Amino acid sequence: MNKRDIFKLAAIAAMLALVVLVIGRVGRVQSREENETVREAIKNAALTCYAVEGAYPDDIDYLRENYRLAYNEDQYFVTYEAFASNRIPDIWVTERGAK
Repeated sequence: MNKRDIFKLAAIAAMLALVVLVIGRVGRVQSREENETVREAIKNAALTCYAVEGAYPDDIDYLRENYRLAYNEDQYFVTYEAFASNRIPDIWVTERGAK
């Protein structure tokens, strides 16, 4: 194997490594965007509830039952913490199995 062949192999390996890195980054960005979409859907349902009823709901089940909130519960873990009926709840969304 001569120097030219070694250079070609090194260039191909570098390009493959770059492709793998880009694909991984795109996947992480997409995951964050999906988490934010779920969080915004929950927040909008809570805001709608507040506008209609004058209070934020105590739990996320109320939003599911009365405001048609739906998301993939197998894919996302949601923490919904309501501490006062006149303060928007804290909402955290994490993809299940995410590190």
